[in-house]
Amino acid sequence: MTLNVKIKYLLLLCLIYFGTATVQAQTTAGADFRTGADRPEIYLPLLQGKSVSVVTNQTGLLADGTHLVDFLLKNKIHIKSIFAPEHGFRGNADAGEHVKNGTDARTGLPIVSLYGNNQKPSAAQLAGTDVILFDIQDVGVRFYTYISTLTLVMEAAAENGKEVVVLDRPNPHDGYIDGPVLDARFTSFVGMHRVPVVYGLTIGEYGKMVNGEKWLKNGVHARYTLVPMKDYHKKQRYGMQERPSPNLPNDKSINLYPSLCFFEGTNVSVGRGTNAPFQMYGSPSTPKLPFAFTPKPNYGAKNPPFNGQLCYGEDLREYPEDLRRLDLQWLLRAYQNYNNPKEGFFLKNLFFDKLAGTDVLRKQIIAGKTEAEIRKSWQSDLAQFEKVRERYRIYPD
Repeated sequence: MTLNVKIKYLLLLCLIYFGTATVQAQTTAGADFRTGADRPEIYLPLLQGKSVSVVTNQTGLLADGTHLVDFLLKNKIHIKSIFAPEHGFRGNADAGEHVKNGTDARTGLPIVSLYGNNQKPSAAQLAGTDVILFDIQDVGVRFYTYISTLTLVMEAAAENGKEVVVLDRPNPHDGYIDGPVLDARFTSFVGMHRVPVVYGLTIGEYGKMVNGEKWLKNGVHARYTLVPMKDYHKKQRYGMQERPSPNLPNDKSINLYPSLCFFEGTNVSVGRGTNAPFQMYGSPSTPKLPFAFTPKPNYGAKNPPFNGQLCYGEDLREYPEDLRRLDLQWLLRAYQNYNNPKEGFFLKNLFFDKLAGTDVLRKQIIAGKTEAEIRKSWQSDLAQFEKVRERYRIYPD
């Protein structure tokens, strides 16, 4: 065995033993795998000689770590402005935190926030723009707001005669669908379309569906170009280069996110204000549960729920399963162990119903339905959605 072979062998052993979930996931990608951002031979010709507004954040990276905005400027693409989604251009704002407009210190480009009161680009903000280039790493879950931002960007583009180009990226919850399908009565920024919680499409495929199903306001149709990934498979898992938001720091949190985010509509913490958000849950009102933690202000959680209070719940950091479904066991267990009046479990504003996309799930939990009974109630709607989904799939399993 040569020295180089020995070194490679030792490095492989180190990755297997010490590697993070992200590194392990990345090693499964095919040698020819490339995101849309890493296929400039397709999209640079579409942008040459045009004025471009870029919708992106900290996840808009090429494989070598170069940010898309820097790459475009290096290639003499005229960027008029940057539009930033929830969490801001640098991705360091808390969930729901107001993000101000500003100027990017590195490039001097103006940054326009698409979160808060200005979720949709205005005609004035798009004046002088020819193409809107969209490149954001999504999570593949209905209540994660980047698909809502894409929808409103497409709508604004259609209304103002602009073209949208989407650089596609992996969906860490691709290849399956699960959860209640949204009831139109519960439409909001955390749920705009009649899709299940997990919808099994990349963000580029999702945009095609929004266009094809005429879900934009007044049935308008966007000029939409998708730059697809190369050698992408829907049931394969690809590690994230950069956290998609402050409280999804690693692949484990992303994997648990669809199951745990329902707690955001309850008086139960999902670990915001700890070093493992979306990898634990707990409340002062569930003292019989085995794990304890105390949320404190930190990066991405300046004033976390139950700040400074001892919470009791479960630590899921070592949960061994790679979930390919919604797991309701933790939500049901927390409700069953909640020792204040049960009415206090759900937030009074019923944000839980917006997350679920229906009031049925909350009523099922209150009625003591089992997970099997709840899951059975989703099946008819899921079967109907699968027919829609199949029309917009462009990648194999």
